[in-house]
Amino acid sequence: METASFFFYQVTHGAIDCLIAALEARDPYTRGHSSRVAKLTELLLRELGVKGWEAELIHLAAHLHDIGKIGVPDEILRKPGKLTPAEWAKMQEHPVIGYRILSRSSSLKEIARMVLYHHERWDGKGYPEGLRAEAIPFGSRVIAVADAIDAMLSARPYRPPLTIAECLAEIERGGGSQFDPLLVGPARRILMRLEKLRSRLRKEAKRLEHAGA
Repeated sequence: METASFFFYQVTHGAIDCLIAALEARDPYTRGHSSRVAKLTELLLRELGVKGWEAELIHLAAHLHDIGKIGVPDEILRKPGKLTPAEWAKMQEHPVIGYRILSRSSSLKEIARMVLYHHERWDGKGYPEGLRAEAIPFGSRVIAVADAIDAMLSARPYRPPLTIAECLAEIERGGGSQFDPLLVGPARRILMRLEKLRSRLRKEAKRLEHAGA
């Protein structure tokens, strides 16, 4: 990596870490969520064979996908139960807020655009603009799948986490409606590997438990 490019990379990552830390200080749910979504995005991109600078930009956008929640009121952001329709409408503003924050930097314009559209749906029923299919930036489509997977596998105050099998069923059900259908296969492979890993860990935990009995 050239010196100038490396410097830009370091500065960009440093600024991103600061922004994420500011958001996580306000929103307990976001703590770890951005990093997990970025990791899932990285795995999806690897499955798709996307490399180089394009992969790096999408990965950075995944880290920042929820940064607009900085502009959402605390009483909504930290509410332990389900949101009212009015509160949900306010929460839906976070992609636009994130875009406004990031687009102030000319070097983050492309990342800002991916953040803006990460809640669009393949069938055009998402927000903020109701884009559909390939009109949605590719990076936004990938982040949407990663975001959904982590949300489903995470516990919320109003529901327990879904199992991996349940999560996979939802992703497959959403292919061609909520999600880009081309991303369902890569998501399936990642979730199946995760299930195998969890199974091995459970077996190892039982073995250690019996050995110590």
